[in-house]
Amino acid sequence: MKRFVYIITDRNRKNLHVGLCSDLVKTLQFYSDMPTLFFDSAQQLNRLVYFEEINTEEQAMERFKVVSTYTRPQKEKMIRPVNPDWVDLTIGLKYESGIRTRPQLRPSVNANRRAITF
Repeated sequence: MKRFVYIITDRNRKNLHVGLCSDLVKTLQFYSDMPTLFFDSAQQLNRLVYFEEINTEEQAMERFKVVSTYTRPQKEKMIRPVNPDWVDLTIGLKYESGIRTRPQLRPSVNANRRAITF
């Protein structure tokens, strides 16, 4: 099962929070539903600036432990090569997950037609 190690920040990039989850979209929804869970409303964590997809739970836990011990400059050094402008990656992630889900099937137009035999 895939796991994600992610870094989320507030609008001023003052706080960098490292997390580990199995469903990144649901986790980000949780952060938006509970804006003052970790900090006050001025420091709301709402911008995903970095994430890694890891295949096994053991590797993900090890990576999470390592990244959690990083200092702020080390975390910034990790973020800048992949996201130099610190844009919120949530929009692209939601778009990607929307593409991967199977669209609801429309009833076929041909299903209601009957074959005419002569």
